[in-house]
Amino acid sequence: MTDRKAELAANLAQVEERIAASCAAAGRAREDVTLVVVTKTYPASDVRILRELGVRHVAENRDQDAAPKAAACADLSLTWHFVGQLQTNKVRSVTSYADIVQSVDRSKLVTALSAAAVRGERELGCLIQVALDAESGERGERGGVAPDGVEELADAIAGAPGLRLGGLMTVAPLAGEYAGRQRAAFERLMEISSRLRSAHPAANMVSAGMSGDLEDAVAAGATHVRVGTAVLGVRPRLG
Repeated sequence: MTDRKAELAANLAQVEERIAASCAAAGRAREDVTLVVVTKTYPASDVRILRELGVRHVAENRDQDAAPKAAACADLSLTWHFVGQLQTNKVRSVTSYADIVQSVDRSKLVTALSAAAVRGERELGCLIQVALDAESGERGERGGVAPDGVEELADAIAGAPGLRLGGLMTVAPLAGEYAGRQRAAFERLMEISSRLRSAHPAANMVSAGMSGDLEDAVAAGATHVRVGTAVLGVRPRLG
């Protein structure tokens, strides 16, 4: 085993232990929570090692890094998540490799994603990014639609050819009433998810929690946690 593989295996084991302990504390089954490893800024060689170690879900946030990496790993059985703010001019590229876009936050993006998915003859899973720091009609500091805009956006995704409404995503806000209150933020997201599922029962994914707050996310009911540095460590940026 190479030094890097041993390092990633040890880190993965620690993260797995944290998720399992959090599930046990919340009375949830371990299989109810999916680990998505955020591989942004890390090379394709790390993605290959992660797959050897059993990781099936990986995430990227910049198309210029993700597209060549996904191409280099096209032979691997992986689910690729796109989690960054997405400009419409990058949509065609992103839909060529991403299985799920977790950062859908405006109708213009829905239209672009739908057109690209249909053109590429693909079905693309979409999560609505909810900005818990956004006022009505506004977007969050780090992207995302205000909570009162979720219903309209959900209907747009559900009615768009080539798209599948998967659920919701959030990033713990740095400002506003939920700043520093990750558990409360994730519980609020679960409330919004419950409302969404009354109209769209299959939209049951809830992506929340990262390296520093995954326990709060699991306790609140998240189905997916996005973990980067706790698995991959701190490394220089690519390029």
